[in-house]
Amino acid sequence: MTAPAATVAVLPPAVWRARRAAHEERVDRWLTPHLERRRTGVRHPVEDFLFTYYSYRPAQLRRWHPGAGVALDGADVAGFGRDYRVTPDGVTVDTDALRGRRGESVAWIHDLLTRTAGRPAHLGCFGMHEWAMVYRQTQDEVRHNAWPLRLSPAQTAATVEANRIRCSHFDAYRFFTAPARPLNLLQPTREAQAANEQPGCLHANMDLYKWAYKLSPLVPAELVADCFELAREIRTLDMRASPYDLAALGQPPVRVETPEGRSEYAVLQRGFAERAAPLRERLVAECRRHLPAAGG
Repeated sequence: MTAPAATVAVLPPAVWRARRAAHEERVDRWLTPHLERRRTGVRHPVEDFLFTYYSYRPAQLRRWHPGAGVALDGADVAGFGRDYRVTPDGVTVDTDALRGRRGESVAWIHDLLTRTAGRPAHLGCFGMHEWAMVYRQTQDEVRHNAWPLRLSPAQTAATVEANRIRCSHFDAYRFFTAPARPLNLLQPTREAQAANEQPGCLHANMDLYKWAYKLSPLVPAELVADCFELAREIRTLDMRASPYDLAALGQPPVRVETPEGRSEYAVLQRGFAERAAPLRERLVAECRRHLPAAGG
């Protein structure tokens, strides 16, 4: 049986309340515009994606957690929920209960992230996954049909056919149109996800946010927010390089249908891969603390 993680830090009220307030203020810069758009029925294909594609609700992202191994002096356990317990040092994450419920999930995430980090980054996809999602569709059929395509359907199809598609990410591949799927060099599956993902992939790096919140509250809320912030910026490139014309939203295109645009995309993609690497390492380290075979 796994030993409980020892409390390694006791935070006095002034310290943890300041951290909580700073987290809420940071997250509110993202949440407030989204919630206002949701209230008024306005859609934004870039800014709202992380709130609609992923299952973490705005209120969950805003809730602050200190992470495992931290006790909050003077805190009320009722304000933190069922995943916490009271100790002589203060309120702390109930690591034993969480390990019991999520041990398999933690191990799966650890395996995925470790294997992904161990592969070289491939930077030659040029964002063709978004083009494959509209391949051979009309303007009315495409997912974000409120926004025009930059090229005609025929030109969009020609761009897909002229560029090798090598998408390794299952959750991107599953949105390919039926005619586009045979054009991909890989046929990703959920079962083979850990065998396919690589650290240059925009979607694999965006998903660090998903793995962070699935580990919450074992991980600090600040780490979840760090992953969200990176994912938000990656999504911006994802859509700028897509076939959609989002200039009206202040999003100039990265024209991956041209050699210059592909070069620009590869440089930006490399930058995101470099920024994602330490976040992935932090998540791997957090997982390692809570693997079933680990000590306390």
